[in-house]
Amino acid sequence: MYNPSSTHADEFIDHAEVLETLAEAGRESRNRARVQEILNKAALCKGLSHREAAILLDCDDPELEAQLYALAGKIKHKFYGNRIVLFAPLYLSNYCINGCVYCPYHAKNRTIPRKKLTQEEIAEEVRALIRTGHKRLAVEAGEDPKHNPLEYILDSIKTIYSVKEGSNSIRRVNVNIAATDVESYRKLKAAGIGTYILFQETYNRKQYEQLHPTGPKSNYAWHTEAMDRAQEGGCDDVGVGVLFGLSGYRYELVGLLMHAEHLEARFGVGPHTISMPRICPADDVSLDNFPDALPDAIFRKIVAVLRVAVPYTGMIISTRESARMREQLLHCGVSQISGGSRTSVGGYTTEERHDETAQFDVADTRPLDDVVRWLLEQDHIPSFCTACYREGRTGDRFMSLCKSGKISLCCTPNALMTLKEYLMDYASPATRAEGERMIAASLTDIPEGRVRDLTIERLKRIENGERDFRF
Repeated sequence: MYNPSSTHADEFIDHAEVLETLAEAGRESRNRARVQEILNKAALCKGLSHREAAILLDCDDPELEAQLYALAGKIKHKFYGNRIVLFAPLYLSNYCINGCVYCPYHAKNRTIPRKKLTQEEIAEEVRALIRTGHKRLAVEAGEDPKHNPLEYILDSIKTIYSVKEGSNSIRRVNVNIAATDVESYRKLKAAGIGTYILFQETYNRKQYEQLHPTGPKSNYAWHTEAMDRAQEGGCDDVGVGVLFGLSGYRYELVGLLMHAEHLEARFGVGPHTISMPRICPADDVSLDNFPDALPDAIFRKIVAVLRVAVPYTGMIISTRESARMREQLLHCGVSQISGGSRTSVGGYTTEERHDETAQFDVADTRPLDDVVRWLLEQDHIPSFCTACYREGRTGDRFMSLCKSGKISLCCTPNALMTLKEYLMDYASPATRAEGERMIAASLTDIPEGRVRDLTIERLKRIENGERDFRF
C-alpha cells in the first residue's frame, strides 16, 4: 500500500500506485480544464504531486504544451535566475562487481581494460581540472569492495581537497558511489562531501531486477532506500536520478516524483538535485537492446514537467547530450551542466578525448572555455559557486532559502565572483570579454545596498589577485 512516509521501498514507490497514476493520466490528460487547472497550480511555484505531473506529461494539446514550456522557463528563472552551475566528473576506478547490463563496467565485460587511479594519479587529474578552471567535481567509481573500498574513496576525497594549483583548488567534491550503510555515509559527510548522488536507474522493480542480475546492486530495496540511510548518516543534500531509456519514461517520471515526495515526507527535505541522463552507446552497450530509448521531444518535455513539479530542485544534464540538445534544455529547466568532461579513468591527463575505459560516449566534447563562452553568449551566468556548502547552507537550511526565493541574494553575487575568478585565471580573450559584459549587466540586477556594494568591492579585489570571497 502506498505510503510516502514509509521506510520500505515497495511502499513509497508503490507499483500499484504508479499504475493507477498512469491510468488516471491517460484519462485526465484529455480534459483541457483539468490540465489548465494543474498549470495554474504550477504557476504558484509550490510544486505538483506525481499524479498531477503525470497528467501534464501525457497532455498533447499544443497550446497547453506551449504554456508548460513557458512556465518551466519562468519557474527556473524565479528560483535560479540565469545562473548555470558547472562541474566535471572524475572517474577514479572502473573495477565493478555488479552485472548491470546497460553499463560497460559490468563484471562480465572482458573487453574493457580495468584501471584504478593511485592517489598520485588522482592529484594529477585534479591539477589538470583546476588548470581548466573547474572548482566542483563529482567523484565516480564502480562498486568493488576489493579495489574500491570506502577507505579508498575517503583517501581520494582527502587528496582532491589537498591539491593546490597556484591560488586555486577544488572547493567541493560531490560523490556518486554505490549504496552503502549509515556509518559509511557518516564517514563521507565527515570527509566534507557536498551532495551524495545515486541514480535509481529505473524505479520499475521488475525491470530493475532484470537489468541488475548479479552483484550487490541487484538488491532493489537496498538501492532504493539508500537516500534514507544517507540522510540518517548526515548527508542532508542528496541527488537522485534515473537512466531514461531503461524502462517506460512515464513510469520513471512518476517514480522520481514519488521518491522526492518520500524524502520530503520523511526528512522535510526533497532532493537537492535530479539528474536526467539518457542511455547512450558505450563499449559492450548498444541502443538496439533498449527499445525504450527516448526521442528528443519526449526528453525535453520530461525536463519541463520535472521543473514545474519540483521547482526548488537543481536539475542536471551531462555531456551525454549534444550541445544542441543542452541548449534547448537550458530554457526549460536545467540549472547545472558538466563541461569539458572525460568519462574515462585518467582521462584528464591523456591527450585522447576517448579511451577504452570510458563509461559512455561524450556527445558534447567542447573544452570548458568554449562551454563558458557559449553560456555567456546565451545570457547565462556560468557559475563555479560552492559557497553554500562551505557556509553550511545545506539540507533544510538551503531548501528554506530556495523555496522563499531568498537564495538569489547569495547565489548571484557568488556566481559573479566565481565567474570573475575564472575570467582572470583561465579564460581566453574572447570569453573574458563576454564575461565582463555579463558581470556589468548582472550587477544592475542586485538591489542597491550592502550585498551589491560588497559584490562590487570583492570583484575589484579578485581583479587584483585575491581569491575565494563568498557570501
